[in-house]
Amino acid sequence: MIAPAGSTLWLMRHELRLFWRGMARRRGGGRMRRIWLTIALPLILMVAAGLPLGFALRRIHQIPPTPAVGLISTAVLVALFTLMLSQTLGAAITALYERADLDLLFSSPLAPRRVLAVRFLAVSVNVFSIFAMILTPILLPIAVMGHPTWLAALVVLFAVALAASGAGLLLAAALFRLIGPRRTRTVGQVLAAVIGAAFFLTAQARNILGGAKTASVWAVVLETALNPRFRGIPGLSWPIRAMVGEPLPLLATVGVGGGVFLIANQLLGARFAADAAAAAGAGVGSSGRRARTGGRTRFSASAFNATLLKELRLIARDPALIAQVLLRVLYFVPVGFIVLRSAGQGQSFALPGSAAALALITGQIAGSLAWITVSAEDAPDLLSCAPTPTRTLRQAKIAAAALPVAILLVPVIVPLLWLSPLTSIAAALGSAASIAMAAMMNIWWQRPGKRSDFRRRRQSSWLVAVAELMLGLVIAIATGLAAAGLFGWALIPALLALAGVLMLRRTDAQIAQALRTAS
Repeated sequence: MIAPAGSTLWLMRHELRLFWRGMARRRGGGRMRRIWLTIALPLILMVAAGLPLGFALRRIHQIPPTPAVGLISTAVLVALFTLMLSQTLGAAITALYERADLDLLFSSPLAPRRVLAVRFLAVSVNVFSIFAMILTPILLPIAVMGHPTWLAALVVLFAVALAASGAGLLLAAALFRLIGPRRTRTVGQVLAAVIGAAFFLTAQARNILGGAKTASVWAVVLETALNPRFRGIPGLSWPIRAMVGEPLPLLATVGVGGGVFLIANQLLGARFAADAAAAAGAGVGSSGRRARTGGRTRFSASAFNATLLKELRLIARDPALIAQVLLRVLYFVPVGFIVLRSAGQGQSFALPGSAAALALITGQIAGSLAWITVSAEDAPDLLSCAPTPTRTLRQAKIAAAALPVAILLVPVIVPLLWLSPLTSIAAALGSAASIAMAAMMNIWWQRPGKRSDFRRRRQSSWLVAVAELMLGLVIAIATGLAAAGLFGWALIPALLALAGVLMLRRTDAQIAQALRTAS
């Protein structure tokens, strides 16, 4: 059936087509690779988790809705809502600043509320599809082996996605009212990163501050659920009853999620059009004020220093990149606390794993920065014509990516050198190797483009992302073994990582040929 132009179904089909097109662009590769990724991951999850759970639960009639089970299921839904809210808030900021089509849609004969409802309903579907790809292969074997009503968990998941979409829209509009359009772009993307890391940070609160001082949210939930005196509160069992298919709790869950979504659209349908117009003109006039208040510009004495300073300034001005890197920095901070606390308390068993985690996370942060400094360039022809060797420009760009990571590492590595010299040296060498690996991957497999395009893609090529992750894991293993004093065993993954890097190496001539082919 062909939907008429301007209808809700027509708009929804357009939004979903854009989403899947963006997913294909981020993954890269041909159709066979995308099909392999779409089929292989669900099959792996089904075999590794779905089938064992299906066999284990096939003799269980139903999960008893006890207060303990109700508390745990509610905590899981809250965690899912937090993760989805991070994505929907980022989608709201993207709709305001990067899509640049709301002013056109709002000036069309379409009702603003319909445009907004379809846009954020598509966001809900997109967020739901990501989590459903993980949950469905696990639920299907359980449903086939005796619990078909458990597929209602997918309906509950979509209701949570609807609620998160409405909450993200309300939060973005509130930021507009409180701090204005110019600051909302940066603050909103940073807030989305913080919300996305909240799940990890709360889980590590006990490790960061110590068991005697605090407990993580999940530790408190588990301890409360296992307490035999815990009786719960009215309605606490409704989430788990909805997930196993009881009609009334399921309808109530869908009603709450859909209600939040509809309320947000009714309240902000017309106002969001004004916000979009304000976002489009948010940057007007800002440069003029900076030009009048700024002092006299001083040029650097060398091309290396000038390029380094330019890249650092561009990093600081890019809120999308800051938000992306901040999410990984928020993972780095707890690991730094854990390794310092473990070394200070003499807990040597925790140090190798912490050193490995430091090496892995620093490589990921450096990879994000190197990707944007090496490949994002609005004036590549100007640089290619400059009287400066290409090697010097590349070195400056890599230095701009490595410098913030080094500054982040110093407060951890220096005190650790006093508390546990071996761990400090292993973590420093492993982090340096990860940073160098990420830098080389982004030089050899660079994909130049305009910085505005990078804000939409938000990821490097599929090959570079997978190579950084896999090689980073191997380097992390070598770092952990070295921190444990197993130098002979650490040499094996170190040599494997080196071999992997050399296999992906490109000469300058090959890089130039690839860039000419891409252009």
